[in-house]
Amino acid sequence: MKRPDTVYGRTIIGWREWTCFPELGIPAIKAKVDTGAKTSCLHSFEQEFFERDGKRWIRFGIHPAQGRKDIELFCEAPVVDTRRVTNSGGGVEKRTVIMTPVKMGKLTWNIEVTLTNRDTMKFRMLLGRTAMAQKLIVDPNRSYVLGKDLAAVHRKILISGD
Repeated sequence: MKRPDTVYGRTIIGWREWTCFPELGIPAIKAKVDTGAKTSCLHSFEQEFFERDGKRWIRFGIHPAQGRKDIELFCEAPVVDTRRVTNSGGGVEKRTVIMTPVKMGKLTWNIEVTLTNRDTMKFRMLLGRTAMAQKLIVDPNRSYVLGKDLAAVHRKILISGD
C-alpha cells in the first residue's frame, strides 16, 4: 500500500473511508466523513447500561452493513458523557458518548463517538470534524483514499454473518 498523501503534516482522506474500531470488535465499517458535523457518531440499537469496576458502561448492538439489519455485532464501552446533540434533521437528542480508538488505513487514534440509531441513514458511521482536527484534510472529490483493505473484511462479514 502506498503512503497516504499529506498536506501541512495532515493526511488527506476522501468523503468516505473504511474504518475499524478494534476495541469495540468492529472489524470494518464505512464512514461518511462529515465536516459539517462537530461530533462523530456510530449507529447503535438495544442500548443497555451497566456497571463494571465502579464505572458506568454501555452495551449496544450495531448493524455494520449499509441497508442490512440481519447482521448484528454487539459492543461494550465505558460511558464518557451524555450530551445533547443536534441531529441532521435539526432535532435535539440526548446521546451517550464513548471514547474509542478508530483505525483508518495505517492511522489509529482515540475519538469521542456518540451513539444513535442510524438505521434509516446510508452510512452507519459519521466521522465529525472534532475527530479530524489536526490530523486529516478532506478531499471531497475522492473516496477510500486510505485504501480498501477493510472492504474484504466487510465482505466476509456479509457472507458469513460473523
